[in-house]
Amino acid sequence: MTGHQLSSSEVEAVAREAHARQTDKAGRPYVEHLAAVVEGVRVRGGDDGQIAAAWLHDAIEDGALSAAWLADAALPQRVKDMVLAVTKRPGEALTSYTARILATPGALLVKEADLAHNADPVRLAALDAAVRTRLAAKYAQVRGLLGLPGGEPPLDRTFSANPDSRRITRGPGPETH
Repeated sequence: MTGHQLSSSEVEAVAREAHARQTDKAGRPYVEHLAAVVEGVRVRGGDDGQIAAAWLHDAIEDGALSAAWLADAALPQRVKDMVLAVTKRPGEALTSYTARILATPGALLVKEADLAHNADPVRLAALDAAVRTRLAAKYAQVRGLLGLPGGEPPLDRTFSANPDSRRITRGPGPETH
């Protein structure tokens, strides 16, 4: 792409405006989550592209921005690819979603920062016990599929290392945030 690329501050402004009227499950302004994910990317050594993707990581999935906006945005293709990689699609299998993240350079760090903030005990404490328990299990499962510390292997697969293992299912599929 030639010409003007959105600066870091412009990407931040776009994300803040796009999510300005949204709140998280605890009723907090959603932009607080975005800023926390960006900080998580920074402290994990993320580069400018990963920081831009962190600002935009939920924009398409939450309907704050359209896929057409992203396609036309003055952003490097690498940033667009990371945003699309961490965008969970309706009805998509968790294994397909996590495989896409793992296959997209830079996306794993963005998702790791997202999961870290989503699973923050202080943040989860604001939710009722049933929601807190369900989300903690979901985040651990995603971490497991991504090979991140603190993850658990998904309970909905048979482990080939043990031919006597039984297939165990957890129930309804998890959500991403």
